[in-house]
Amino acid sequence: MTTEYAAGLLGVPRTNVPNMESGRSGISPERVRALADNYGCADQALVTALAAMAGSREKGWWESYRGQLRDGFMDIAELEWHAKRLRIAVTVHMPGLLQTEEHARAVFGAVFPPLAPGDIALRTAHRMDRQQVLDRPEPPALDVILHEAALRMEFGGPKVARRQLDHLLRVSERDRVTLRVIPFKAGGFPGAGQSVVYAGAAVPRLDTVELDSTHGPEFIDTEAQLSKYRAQLDAAAAVALSPDVSREFIRNLANDL
Repeated sequence: MTTEYAAGLLGVPRTNVPNMESGRSGISPERVRALADNYGCADQALVTALAAMAGSREKGWWESYRGQLRDGFMDIAELEWHAKRLRIAVTVHMPGLLQTEEHARAVFGAVFPPLAPGDIALRTAHRMDRQQVLDRPEPPALDVILHEAALRMEFGGPKVARRQLDHLLRVSERDRVTLRVIPFKAGGFPGAGQSVVYAGAAVPRLDTVELDSTHGPEFIDTEAQLSKYRAQLDAAAAVALSPDVSREFIRNLANDL
């Protein structure tokens, strides 16, 4: 339908509709439901999830960093905060949600071009603040697949690496955290060269994939792409060790440092 017709159904000026649809202006839960009804959307689970998002999007802790860090940092924090489930697969780096402060500082110290000490401190503080999502009364379920290469990368040296592995073991004991390791001997697997964060929302149509890149995060949300990444994560999980065997694997690596 035309913008004019949609605006008439809502009883708002013509310019309000494209601003609401693009996210340039806010929208109430009531108007979300009115739009869905006017547009013939019969998926009530989707409508309910969208209405809940419209009614609860208050400013989060990450807003204190806005203007100091690129918007991508805010987007990642917000994505994690509102996710119901997080599936993460990484090959070389530790997931930000599982890094110790000294490990994170060493990672940002290896960025090229080099960062100023103040920028390293700011990025490290933001990364540590992201981890508060795991301490919420109802945290998202966290399912992490780590390759052995990530476990053996000694960012900050052997002592820092040992403390990072010990931290992984402690976090892996949490009720809503599942940590599995893919050892070198498992060979190749789909997505071996890619770091993937799959954020599951209240309904699958609102899921999002975040991919890391040198120039910043990329976000994917079309159903065809989401389906491919779900399959890729399932394939990686199929070759990973069980959680118990993975913890023993990490303990042995830590003891060797």
